[in-house]
Amino acid sequence: MRHKDENKEAAIREKAIEMIVNEGFDGLSMKKLANAANISASTIYIYFKSREDLLNQLYIAIEDKFEQDALKNFHPEMNFEEGLWLQWKNRYKNILSDPTAFLFYEQFRNSPLIRQKKKEDNVFRKTMASFVKNAVAKKEIAELPDEVFWAIAYGAFYILVKFHLDQSTMAGKSFSMSESKMKLTFSRIIKSLKA
Repeated sequence: MRHKDENKEAAIREKAIEMIVNEGFDGLSMKKLANAANISASTIYIYFKSREDLLNQLYIAIEDKFEQDALKNFHPEMNFEEGLWLQWKNRYKNILSDPTAFLFYEQFRNSPLIRQKKKEDNVFRKTMASFVKNAVAKKEIAELPDEVFWAIAYGAFYILVKFHLDQSTMAGKSFSMSESKMKLTFSRIIKSLKA
């Protein structure tokens, strides 16, 4: 059995993410990936059982880092406005730290390729559910169906992120995120969520 090399595994992961973001899932073949990572195709199978295993492992690793970053200095008992603003800042910092990983995550999350089951004991989901439940109980926000709450609380944020990464709006106007733009959007979101 061949020995695993962390640098080779990191190169495989990095090149796979880049290829998928740039060429889509159909653009990822193990042979093309091996060439991009400067290794033999058989080397990939030391680290990943199959193409599907590679995709799922990439997704899980990016999702885990996103969840850890999102929960930095966050707790579910926080004042709602303070906690949601911290979530926006934490998520934005995570996205800016590796925009290509974020684009892969979004592409994969919204594809039929996702086969992983949601973990019932997921700390991130439990923490966020408690945060919203506490805010409703303290009458900081109105009680809304989950889908409506999440659409309002984060929909505008992710549209701003998309504009920033695309460097333009849907109308083709140049766009760059700033804290003032984010804060202005956030203040309108808070008003719409109030009880």
